[in-house]
Amino acid sequence: QAQLYESGGGSVQAGGSLRLSCEVSGYIGTQCMGWFRQVPGKAREGVATIDINGGTTYAESVKGRFTISKDNTKDILYLQMNSLKPDDTATFYCASDARREFPCRVIPGITAPFGYEYSYWGQGIQVVVSS
Repeated sequence: QAQLYESGGGSVQAGGSLRLSCEVSGYIGTQCMGWFRQVPGKAREGVATIDINGGTTYAESVKGRFTISKDNTKDILYLQMNSLKPDDTATFYCASDARREFPCRVIPGITAPFGYEYSYWGQGIQVVVSS
């Protein structure tokens, strides 16, 4: 069964950097891949997306600090996070979908753009940023 596995999380001080990785196991269409995050008591929110052509979108709160990228030869999705802030503390999830018509973009407050739910999700990985 195809799955996504996140790695690279951990604890860091404010201003520091982390790089998250999401490895694809098995065949998963990657028309669109994205990173999301969630804190207890709040809804999951989109952080960044990347489409099959390399087009990217970001949440306003991470623009200029986070970079999403993908190694197509290794089927690994990355999220480089710089200038981390305590507000970035969350569980981060990667997701993927194979549909060509999937709207691959971050929309504030929505994890299923225009009703399209991501087909695959990772198990989540913790990121803690201390002040």
